[in-house]
Amino acid sequence: MAVQHPLELANNGSCDDDGHPLRTGTLWSGVAHIITAVIGSGVLSLAWSTSQLGWIGGPVALLCFAIVTYVSSFLLSDCYRSPDPVTGTRNKCYMDAVKVNLNSRKQSWFCGFLLYFSMYGTGIAYVITTATSMRAIQRSNCYHKEGHQASCEYGTSLYMLLFGLVQIVVSQIPDFHNMEWLSTIAAIMSFTYAFIGLGLGFAKVIENGRIQGSLGGVPTSNVADKLWLAFQALGDIAFAYPYSIILLEIQDTLKSPPAENKTMKKASMTAIFVTTFFYLCCGCFGYAAFGDDTPGNLLTGFGFYEPYWLIDFANACIVLHLVGGYQVYSQPVFAVAERWFSKKYPDSGFVNNFYSIKFPLLPRFQANPFRLCFRTVYVVSTTGIAMLFPYFNQVLGVLGALNFWPLAIYFPVEMYFVQKKIGSWTRKWIVLKAFSLVCFLVTVVGVIGSVQGLISAKLS
Repeated sequence: MAVQHPLELANNGSCDDDGHPLRTGTLWSGVAHIITAVIGSGVLSLAWSTSQLGWIGGPVALLCFAIVTYVSSFLLSDCYRSPDPVTGTRNKCYMDAVKVNLNSRKQSWFCGFLLYFSMYGTGIAYVITTATSMRAIQRSNCYHKEGHQASCEYGTSLYMLLFGLVQIVVSQIPDFHNMEWLSTIAAIMSFTYAFIGLGLGFAKVIENGRIQGSLGGVPTSNVADKLWLAFQALGDIAFAYPYSIILLEIQDTLKSPPAENKTMKKASMTAIFVTTFFYLCCGCFGYAAFGDDTPGNLLTGFGFYEPYWLIDFANACIVLHLVGGYQVYSQPVFAVAERWFSKKYPDSGFVNNFYSIKFPLLPRFQANPFRLCFRTVYVVSTTGIAMLFPYFNQVLGVLGALNFWPLAIYFPVEMYFVQKKIGSWTRKWIVLKAFSLVCFLVTVVGVIGSVQGLISAKLS
C-alpha cells in the first residue's frame, strides 16, 4: 500500500494506457509537492530544538539534516526504475522499490512494518497535537479575558476524546483520504500556521530589541540532562525533515523526458534549500525571541499572548490540517489490514459482507461489520496511547528518530548499492556505509533521548 502524505496534492484520477495516472508533473510541480509534504506540524518544535542545541549546534544540526535528506533523496530517486534508473520498470512506491531492488522477503516485511508503524505513530502524534492546539485556543481566550497572570490550566483528555470520536465517524467515509479538497485544505492550513509562527517569532524579536539565547543552549543542572535534551532535539528535527516514504510517489507524477530521476534530483535540491531556509528562520527566530524559555510547541506553549485572535486562528488551522491528516495516514493501514483479513477469511460474512444503511438527512452508504469494528478499535488505540503519553516533543522525537535511519538512510543506501552494482569495500561503498553508520548513531541517540524524556515526563 502506497504511503500518502496529508499535504501531497491529490491525483486527478485520469490514467494512461497502462492504468497508471497520467504523468504530467514538471520540476516545479515536484518542488511544490515536496515543500507541501515536508512542512507540517514538525516545524512547531524546531524553535525548542534549537534552544536545546544552542546558537551553534541548532543551526548546524538543521543544515546537517538538510544535507542528509538531500543525499537520501539523491540515492532513492535512482531507485524509481529498476534495473536501469532511466529505462527500467517503474517502482511507484517505497515498498515496491525495496521489494524489487533488494529481492528479500525479510527486508520487504521489515520495510512494511516500519512504514505502517510510522503511520500508526503519526496518528498518535496527530491526536496529541490536535488536542494541544484545541486547549491552546481555550487558554488564549482565557488569558485575553482574565489577564496573562491567570492560571488558565486545562487538560487535553477531553479534546483527545472528541478528536477520537470525530475520527471514528470520518474513518467510515469511503475514499475520504483521496478527496482533492482535503489535500488542498491541508496544504493551505500547514503553510498558514507555519508562517504565523514564523511571523510571531520575528515580531517578538523586534519587540524585545535584542536576540536572546546562548551558544550552548538552555543550561541544565548536570551534563546527563543536557545530553538527554540534546538527543531529543535531534529526534524532533529528524521528524521534521525526511520525506523518503513519499519521494517515489512524487517522482511517479513526473513526465519524461527528461529522465524522472534527473528532474527529481533538481526538485529535491530546490525544495530542500527552500525548506531549510524556512526551518532556520522558524527555529532561529523562535529561539531568538524566547531564549531559555522557548516553548516546546511554538504556537501552544504561550510565549505569545497577543494578538489572541491570530493565535486562535493558527491553532484552528492546525486542527483542520490534522483532522484530515490523521485519515490520510490511517487509511493505508486500514486497507492493508482489511485486504489481509478478506484473503484469510474469504467465506466470512463478518469480514466480507456489506450492508446498506440509511440515516435521516444523510445519503445511503455501505457498512461492513469488520471495517466498522477494526477502524473503531484502531482509532480508540491511538487515542488511548495519546492520552497515556500526551507529550508533544517527546513523542515527535521518538517517531522521528525511529524512522530516520531505516527509512531515510538504510534502505536507500542498500538499494543504491544494488542499482549501481557497487562492490564491497570500494571507495563509494565505504563512504556510503560510513554515512549510514553515522546516521544510525543519530537514530540511536535520538531514540534514547526521546524515550528518556517520555519516561521522565510520565513520572514527573
